[in-house]
Amino acid sequence: MLTLLAKFLKALNSESGAWALAFAFVLGMMMGFTPLWRVHNLVILLIALLFRINLTGFILSFVICSGVAYLLDPWFHQVGFYLLAHESWQPLWQSLYQSAFWRVLQFQHSLTLGSVLISLAFAPILLFASFFIIMQYRKRIQAWFNRLKLVQMLKANRFWAIYSGIRG
Repeated sequence: MLTLLAKFLKALNSESGAWALAFAFVLGMMMGFTPLWRVHNLVILLIALLFRINLTGFILSFVICSGVAYLLDPWFHQVGFYLLAHESWQPLWQSLYQSAFWRVLQFQHSLTLGSVLISLAFAPILLFASFFIIMQYRKRIQAWFNRLKLVQMLKANRFWAIYSGIRG
């Protein structure tokens, strides 16, 4: 866990693009909020690997959002159930369920449908918020943080050795 945190801080403090980190957080959030063993999560993982986003930020966001998802599951279920049970949407769900492709995607499950829709709705908000936070951290907080006595003391322990020892 220390290595993961050290890699994240290294990426946060590096010259890598803030947008790449922000997209990593968004993709990790989408994968963390939705049930894990679904086809759309394979697509998210493929996108993360193909576009070479920061995998440490992706994994960290996935872990955090997976924990938060357990608290939000009743809300995800409620949204999905509302959409699946709504009378005017019934012909659409029935026609989609007739196709094997849509059955494999498992959007007929209320938790899957609700979590995908809510994560898609929060994706732009998290993207711009995380970009703003990363830029503010790099401009203001990083220099102030390095001057703290506590940080200077922590630089003498094992965590700093792991953080400094990471190449690239």
